[in-house]
Amino acid sequence: MQDMPPAMQIGIRHHLAVDGYTDRHPEVLASKRLFSSERRRFAGVALDVLYDHYLLKNWEHYSAQRSNGFISQRYHELEAFEHLMPPAMLPVARQIRQHDWFGQYRDLDNIGYALDRISRRIRFPNRFEGIITEIKLHHVELEQRFQRFFEDLQPAARDF
Repeated sequence: MQDMPPAMQIGIRHHLAVDGYTDRHPEVLASKRLFSSERRRFAGVALDVLYDHYLLKNWEHYSAQRSNGFISQRYHELEAFEHLMPPAMLPVARQIRQHDWFGQYRDLDNIGYALDRISRRIRFPNRFEGIITEIKLHHVELEQRFQRFFEDLQPAARDF
């Protein structure tokens, strides 16, 4: 990490702090408990992707910037900083940009496809594939819990 520009180091530390805050938040913990025991181990991964969906779905409540502009900026950054990525990350970063993964997250069914792709990359037998069925079963409660969590996260993230 010390080989990275200072601003990027700060961004990574901020991201890690947000991840830690998220993992300990009561609404996130309660959301994880909604998943079956077979899938609970992967609930954090599922929620991470699902939260991107909720952000995009309700974008106008969280930002004055248009979501398409925000996504375009992230894709530009992925391309601009490829030289800092480990070789194994390059194909994934390029797929994200080429197939507009972030934009695709607006649709809940695409969240299911994304989570199923993740399940296939897990190197041991698992029951993660098809987790979208449990998300859909608890969709209303998961979104309400996300909104309460995100209200708390915004000021906390500014303070990191």
